[in-house]
Amino acid sequence: MSDELATTITDLYRSLGDRPAFDAHLHPDLTFWESDADGLLSGLSALDDLRDRRATRASGPAPISVAPEHLHADAWGDTGLVRYVLRACFADARPDECFRVTDVLRREDGSWRIVHHHAEAVR
Repeated sequence: MSDELATTITDLYRSLGDRPAFDAHLHPDLTFWESDADGLLSGLSALDDLRDRRATRASGPAPISVAPEHLHADAWGDTGLVRYVLRACFADARPDECFRVTDVLRREDGSWRIVHHHAEAVR
């Protein structure tokens, strides 16, 4: 079952850039903490607002890859927990950006969806 969780997270980031495909991995009522957000956010509309704010602040080209590394996944029935480092790599001279991430997932109708996401930038 932990392989299913790791696959869910890997598939999530493979769909980055395709908002509907990415969001299909998220529960509509998810909660999340992000390093660049003021507090706990809730729901896909709050995520869309954060994405839009990020887009207006973006400088330079987008990363050439964003992928999870060092995944550790555990499942207890229909609840899962995945911890990993998320690495964004750039084509120019910018250093990689890394985030420590913890995702809580719930299995509904045979598929895993993230119900809570916590990402912290690593300096």
